[in-house]
Amino acid sequence: MLLCSKQRRVNVTHKGIYRALKATAGALLLCTTSLAQADDEQKVFGWVEKATVEPWGVEVKAKLDSGALTSSLDARDIERFQKDGEEWVRFRLELEDEETGEVTSEVLEREVNRKLILRGAGGESRRPTVIMTICVGDTLYEEDFSLRNRSNMLYPMLLGRRTIEHLGLLDVTQTFQHQPECDEDSPLVPYEEDEDDDDD
Repeated sequence: MLLCSKQRRVNVTHKGIYRALKATAGALLLCTTSLAQADDEQKVFGWVEKATVEPWGVEVKAKLDSGALTSSLDARDIERFQKDGEEWVRFRLELEDEETGEVTSEVLEREVNRKLILRGAGGESRRPTVIMTICVGDTLYEEDFSLRNRSNMLYPMLLGRRTIEHLGLLDVTQTFQHQPECDEDSPLVPYEEDEDDDDD
């Protein structure tokens, strides 16, 4: 985030007023230019984009939801178990490829990254999160996904604020601004632990 709020203490005299106004106008012009340049450098994404789940390259529709903190991925038959003293989860991905119509079914085992606690009017629910790699645009991202059965939802993948902030800017008036085009040479944004562990 760009902060353009540096303040200077100015002695206001008859001669100093003009200088103060001139300095303020110059600072505002510089700040506006810097913000415009920053916006030009960041990619803009629509509220629905296509992404691929790696390493299988299965293309799915992803909803970018700024109202959610953590991303979510459609997972079935979720089972928790212990491995080497750590909590792990076994789950099944069953995803239909948007481009080919083929269904990919894979049973995965991943170490639990976080234990997400969701509170609502219906009570409290707990979900494990795991690190998965996705392709959005021309970049690979390692992101933290909560696992839940999303078979009754329109979008098998939801990208929350933690992921959106890695992507760029969100334009809620647009959809499908980028096609997933990743290969072995694509840049990878590795997962970094977020200090903010608040729940959705």
